Amino acid sequence: MSTIRERNKELILRAASEEFADKGFAATKPNVYYYFKSKDNLYREVLESIIEPILAASTPFNPDGDPSAVLSGYIRSKICISRDLPFASKVFASEIMHGAPHLSPEQVEQLNAQAKHNIDCIQSWVDRGLIAPIDPHHLMFSIWAATQTYADFDWQISAVTGKAKLDEADYEAAAQTIIRLVLKGCERD
Repeated sequence: MSTIRERNKELILRAASEEFADKGFAATKPNVYYYFKSKDNLYREVLESIIEPILAASTPFNPDGDPSAVLSGYIRSKICISRDLPFASKVFASEIMHGAPHLSPEQVEQLNAQAKHNIDCIQSWVDRGLIAPIDPHHLMFSIWAATQTYADFDWQISAVTGKAKLDEADYEAAAQTIIRLVLKGCERD
C-alpha cells in the first residue's frame, strides 16, 4: 500500500507542479486533498521537491576542487533539474520572484547558505589565481539564469528550434555551451 501511495503522491506532485507553474498559486484550484490536506500543503510539497535537487547540485563546490570540474558538474546538474523537473523549477523561480512567501525561514536560510558557500568557493579560486578575477556573485547569477532558461522558456526554445520537445541531445548541447561560456569567461589572461 505504501508504494502505491508514494507513487500516487509523486504523480500528484508532478501534476501540481505543472498546474502551479501554469496558473500560479492563487489561480490554481485545489482538488487533491487526500494526500496533502490543503492547497498550501501541496504547494509547499512542490517547493520541497525542487529544493532538495537544487541543494544537491552544489555538492561538488569546495575550495580545493578543480574549478573546471566543479563548475561543469554544477552546470550539468542545473540543466538536469530544468530537464527533469521543469514545472517544479518554474514554481520555484516564481516563488523566488515573489519574495519567497511560501518558503520557511529555514529553507530560505539553507538556500542562502548554499549560495554563500558556492560564492565563497569561487572567491577562493579568484584569490588563489585559479580563475580570472570575476565577481563570484554575478557568475552564480549568470549560471542560474542560463540553466533556468531551459525550464522557464522551454516553449520558446522549442518554437525557435522547431521541435515539439527538446531531447537529450538538446540538453547536452545546452550544458556544453553554457560550460564552455563559463569556463572561457573564467580563464586567466
